[in-house]
Amino acid sequence: MSASAIFVLDLKGKVLICRNYKGDVDMSEIDHFMPLLMQHEEEGLLCPVMSHGSVHFMWIKHSNLYLVATTNKNSNASLVYAFLYKLVEVFTEYFKELEEESIQDNFVVVYELLDELMDFGFPQTTDSKILQEYITQEGAKLEVAKSKVPTTVTNAVSWRSEGIKYKKNEVFIDVIESINVLVNANGSVMSSDIVGSIKLKTMLSGMPELRLGLNDRVLFGLTGRDKGKTVMMEDVKFHQCVRLSRFESDRTISFIPPDGESELMSYRINTHVKPLIWIESVIEKFSHSRVEIMVKAKGQFKKQSVANNVEVRVPVPSDADSPKFKTSTGNAKYVPEKNLVVWTIKSFPGGKEFLMRAHFGLPSVENEEAESKPPITVKFEIPYFTVSGIQVRYMKIIEKSGYQALPWVRYITQSGDYQLRTNV
Repeated sequence: MSASAIFVLDLKGKVLICRNYKGDVDMSEIDHFMPLLMQHEEEGLLCPVMSHGSVHFMWIKHSNLYLVATTNKNSNASLVYAFLYKLVEVFTEYFKELEEESIQDNFVVVYELLDELMDFGFPQTTDSKILQEYITQEGAKLEVAKSKVPTTVTNAVSWRSEGIKYKKNEVFIDVIESINVLVNANGSVMSSDIVGSIKLKTMLSGMPELRLGLNDRVLFGLTGRDKGKTVMMEDVKFHQCVRLSRFESDRTISFIPPDGESELMSYRINTHVKPLIWIESVIEKFSHSRVEIMVKAKGQFKKQSVANNVEVRVPVPSDADSPKFKTSTGNAKYVPEKNLVVWTIKSFPGGKEFLMRAHFGLPSVENEEAESKPPITVKFEIPYFTVSGIQVRYMKIIEKSGYQALPWVRYITQSGDYQLRTNV
C-alpha cells in the first residue's frame, strides 16, 4: 500500500496545499503533525516516520517547506519517500526554486501535478519532461494541451516522445566519479569509497536503441575475457529506461534513452582509495595570543592530470581575528561566519606541492566552552581521469532509419565527502 494523502506545509505547520487520494484518513489529522514534530525535536528523538493513533506521518523537509504523506496502513515507506523526493524534483523543474512562495504563486499547476503524479495513493507519471508536454504554466496552452493526451502517457516508452528529429545525431556521455575519504589525525585512511554516475545528453532522432559496454568485471567473467583492467560495481541503480531483465541475464546495458539530459545509472565501488590531494597540517595554538597554521597540499595523481578549482577549507577558532596569509600559489581568505580559512588554487598539477601559512590573533580572555574540532575538507575536480579505471568500451546506436550517430565520452573525478582530521 502507498500514501492516503499528500500535504505541503510551511514551517509553522500551516497547510499550503494538499491532495486526498484515498479518503481513508481524516484530513484534520495533519493538525497533529507539527506538535508531534516539536515534541520529538525537544526529546532529541526526531524520526522520519511519526505516528498519532493509527495514522502514520512520513515527511521530508525542503527549504522552508515540509512535505508530508499520511497513511493508516502498513505502507511501503521506501516507495513513499522516493515519491516525496521525486515531488521535490518535479516541482523544482517547473518552478526553478521550491519554496513557500513558488507553491502559492503556482497552486493551480501544483494541483494538476499532484493529480497526475499519483492516483489512489500510487505513483504514476513522475517524469517531468513528459508532464511538461501537457501540464504547462500558461492557461491558454493548457486547454489546447488537454484535448490531446500525449502518446508518451499511454506508450510503452513513457519517458520518450515519438517524432523527435535532429539535424545532427549525437550522444554525450559523462562518467562522473566522486571520492569519499576520511583520514584520521595520524594520517591513516579510515574509510574510502567511490560513488559514480553515468549521465547522458541525448540528441537523437526517432526511437533509437542504445547499448552501452563498460569494463565490468562480472561481464568479463561471464564471457571469459579477463584481459585488462576491470571494475567491480556495487549498488548499481538504473534509470527506468534500462531493460533490467537483459542486464540480469547477460550484463548488457540496453535501453531507449530519454531525450535531452538524464542520469542513466549510478554505482558505488568499495575500494581503498589513495587520497588524490594529500594535506599535511600543523596548527599551533598559543593561548591568549595567536594561532599559527601551516598547510601543505600535495597532488598524488598523474603528472599529466590537473585538478581544477581546488578549495582547501581549514577550520579556525571562532574567536580568532586579524588574519595574515602567505601562500606559494593561489589565494587564501578568511570566512568568519563559517570560522574557516578557504585556500583556493585554480589549477593544481599532479605531483606538485604547495604551501599556505596563516596567522591569527586570539583574545586575551579565553573562551571557556570547549570547541569542537572540525576536519579540513577539500573540494576539487580532475577532468579526463577516473580513479576506479572505469571505461566506456562502446556505445552502439541502432535506429530503423539507419542514420550514423556520434557518441562523445568525458571522464571527471571530483571530491565527495573528503575530510582530513587534525590534532588541534
